[in-house]
Amino acid sequence: MEPSWLSILPFLIVIPVAMITKQVLPGLILGLLVGSYLISPHIIGGIQMMLTYVVQALIDENNIKIIVFLYVFSGLTGMMKMTGGIKGFVEKSAEKITTKKQALILTYISTIGTFSAPTFRFVTIAPIMKALLKKVKMSTKELGFVIETTATPIIVLIPVATAFVGYMVSVIQISTESSGVDIDPYRLFIQSIPFNFFAIVIILLGIYLSFFHPSHTDAPTKIEDPQDDSTSDWHECHPAVHKDLPSKPFNLLLPIVLVIGFTLFLTWWDGQSEGYDFFEAFIHADVLEAMVVAVVITMFLSIIFYRFQRFQLGNLINAFIIGGNDLMSVIVLLSVVWGLSAVTSDLGFSAFITTYTDWIPSMFIAPLMFLFGAAISYFIGSAWGTWGILMPLGISLALSVDVSLPLIIGTVFASGSFGAFASPLSDDTNTLANILDLTVMDYAKFKLKPALIAAGITTILYTCVTFLFS
Repeated sequence: MEPSWLSILPFLIVIPVAMITKQVLPGLILGLLVGSYLISPHIIGGIQMMLTYVVQALIDENNIKIIVFLYVFSGLTGMMKMTGGIKGFVEKSAEKITTKKQALILTYISTIGTFSAPTFRFVTIAPIMKALLKKVKMSTKELGFVIETTATPIIVLIPVATAFVGYMVSVIQISTESSGVDIDPYRLFIQSIPFNFFAIVIILLGIYLSFFHPSHTDAPTKIEDPQDDSTSDWHECHPAVHKDLPSKPFNLLLPIVLVIGFTLFLTWWDGQSEGYDFFEAFIHADVLEAMVVAVVITMFLSIIFYRFQRFQLGNLINAFIIGGNDLMSVIVLLSVVWGLSAVTSDLGFSAFITTYTDWIPSMFIAPLMFLFGAAISYFIGSAWGTWGILMPLGISLALSVDVSLPLIIGTVFASGSFGAFASPLSDDTNTLANILDLTVMDYAKFKLKPALIAAGITTILYTCVTFLFS
């Protein structure tokens, strides 16, 4: 199909619909539907074409691997919760904390064992800190800010064993394929990590505000409930740390160590089997394959480990299924993103961008892309949705004006990271506010100022780096 302005019509629908509805999925589905009708303009033809694109995306080998990884990893987390791994880690970590500095140090160190996903980190560390607020001088909003700067901003920079890696690599893959570029998507992801400036800046800003900036802890920040304050029990703040669960920290630590260890080993093994030396093996390996195999092996070994502790097999399977099903909304989102990318590719989106956007000065591409993406992610509250919407546009723009692909990919990831951190609609904001008993809007307003400062610094960095690259 000859490239025309119609190729950008799905995106012109997706973005405003997502911003108006505050939901990513309706905009993506509508964009996919419109694109499908442009391909097959018949009463039923558009619906049939939409289903064809989604089904083709789901039967792709790499896409299936990503779905398996996400589901199994989430299911493994479900088993950790049910067997008391998270509760045990929480209780052991909280035993000797008596000062604010110790609490902050624990918050940062605990990232080592809880970096797999933001929600997983929140339900692991937030209850500890919430319980310690009576012992250390720290406001609840300040606590939430510190925890959040060590969640998504750190997780998006970790290239293995997180719930984000598979999705991030996937959006790069579908975007490069639709642009006709044959580059290893995982390698591009690795190369883009240093350019996720917002994540890096907000982490550094969080460290500064935590350890080197005077705290303002006098203002009341919790929902006042005098009757409940004296009797509140942090075990009630989330099901993963409920008082009825056992307390077994190794049920969390062992699976985390196994999945990281197997991922690194299998990545090296795949690369060395192709004849590469130690360091090159990690670069040339099929990392997605290694990640999937590693998490599946970890699942089986974890079940055996839990069975030795006399946990019922039926309960373990049920916890695994419940945990995996928690990610079904993400899998549906991925399927629609894959379908939308395919339909816009067939409409000639990449060729249209290349033809009609080469007038944009290259030094403005990265900062403008970040600001545009940050605005979208703030209003829709979804990092993953922002990445799925903007990555095809970003990569097409980068190719049309000859800007570094890793730079633009890092820019798109940074823009989504801003929304996940700052938006009152984001899962991060709402989950943490719920655990800490904060009103969502008050907490979102509290952290908006440092988020905007970090965004301003990020924009300046992108302008400077793009100037150097151009």
